[in-house]
Amino acid sequence: MVAAVGLYAVIGYDVTQRAHELGVRIALGAQSRDLIRFVVGQGVRFAVAGIVVGSSLAWLGSRWIEPLLFQQSATDPIVFGAVALCLVIVAVLASSIPARRATRADPNRALRTD
Repeated sequence: MVAAVGLYAVIGYDVTQRAHELGVRIALGAQSRDLIRFVVGQGVRFAVAGIVVGSSLAWLGSRWIEPLLFQQSATDPIVFGAVALCLVIVAVLASSIPARRATRADPNRALRTD
């Protein structure tokens, strides 16, 4: 849960910081759905890279964690899969919600700030 909240915060912050860029792209003629797909794709790629690295490190460190667990394997593939799925869902939500909000912003305002 802590990882999901942290992932949501990092991706949401990144997309919010790019709101100006998204406004400029809209002003230049980009479609909202294409921008949302682009931003969500980047967020999911970011999350998948983190999931691969984190799962690899967790798998390598499992022999030190196993003695602390009671009747549970530290390398349970169902747990690894459930956590990965949860984090991908959080990444999609974390990137799509701010991206949708940024695409609704006034493109004139984005152009005036430059």
